[in-house]
Amino acid sequence: MIRDHYTYRVTWSQEDGEYLGLCLEFPSLSWLAPTPEKTLSGIRKAVSEVVADLQANHEPVPQPLAEKHYSGEFRVRIPPLLHRSLAVEAAEQGVSLNRLASTKLAL
Repeated sequence: MIRDHYTYRVTWSQEDGEYLGLCLEFPSLSWLAPTPEKTLSGIRKAVSEVVADLQANHEPVPQPLAEKHYSGEFRVRIPPLLHRSLAVEAAEQGVSLNRLASTKLAL
């Protein structure tokens, strides 16, 4: 794999007694090892092998999250009473509903 911009996480697995390596773009993959360094190396190798296999079979390869374009917009459906409550709160604070929602999501 020429560029490895995937999103990795290494965490302790109490159940396994080892470190667990994960890749967000490949949720079915994991790797266990006794040290964080070996875990990261292992999950990166596993991802590399899967990407090579996908490419060899002309199958789509997941795009790294870091390389995706995000517009900054998404729709959220909420109950009408919550919408009203948030609109009232925004008006009381003298801000737009969008600004209030952004602030609440950032917390």
